[in-house]
Amino acid sequence: MKKIIQVIFLCCSVGLSQISAAASFPLGLADESRIAVAYQGSEKLVYRVSWSGGVKIGELHMEVNRLQGNDERYELRARVKGSGVFHFFYPVDDSFVTVVEGDNRLPVSYEVHQKEGRNYEAMRYTEYDQKNGKIRYRKNDQQPVEYEETGEVHNEFSSFFFTRILQLVPEQAVVVPTFADGKRHDVVVRIGKQTRIHGTVRGDVNVLQVTPIMDFKGLYDKEGDTTFWLTDDLCRVPVRINSKILIGSLTAELVFYSNPFCTDQSDYHATIHEHMQQEEKLILGD
Repeated sequence: MKKIIQVIFLCCSVGLSQISAAASFPLGLADESRIAVAYQGSEKLVYRVSWSGGVKIGELHMEVNRLQGNDERYELRARVKGSGVFHFFYPVDDSFVTVVEGDNRLPVSYEVHQKEGRNYEAMRYTEYDQKNGKIRYRKNDQQPVEYEETGEVHNEFSSFFFTRILQLVPEQAVVVPTFADGKRHDVVVRIGKQTRIHGTVRGDVNVLQVTPIMDFKGLYDKEGDTTFWLTDDLCRVPVRINSKILIGSLTAELVFYSNPFCTDQSDYHATIHEHMQQEEKLILGD
């Protein structure tokens, strides 16, 4: 469960050992046509999380809301909660709220409330002064820590949503600056070939396969490779996320999607190109 959340919020992260390579890739630019779909508010996504494609171990809920009284700011919310046997032995109920603004939807604030196991609970709050390059972080009642960075940065959460609205080209890569572990990371977003997945909640869809290389810790520890799939249309809906762990793998499969600004994309997905790799329907446990 921790791995899936970390995968989503650090979906395209690489460590400092990759920064020199990142310099050879262009900076990721937003696609205005997709901003009008993904960042207009009232978007809801629900995922069922399973272990090795079988036992359900929890759910992940995400949504994008426009803040009332401010047309330039949006609230990104997520909550992950364990279920079944997993939740009995190790309860998890974590929530995340990020406020973003501007054309690149940069973070203004980031709040995390972690409730894990029988006794662990933590509150984390981060403020971002993008104009002056200052970041202020506080955990629980500890003294705040301040950082200074050059240039605008995303955080672990906003980088995922920003990736959805980038100008992505199959088999190419772009860079998204991201602040994590007290440092700026020039995050490389690598895009694979266009493929097709059958039997998603959005039907049979053409998707772009994104495989990140994550070398820094972030909010959660991680290990193994991760792949996620975005519908290759205006909506760029993340329909599946798969992450290898020490034993088996974790998969988050989209089971519900709602967005009044995402129109019917079935005509586009009716076209099957000869070069597409066919991804079979994934069967998840109850």
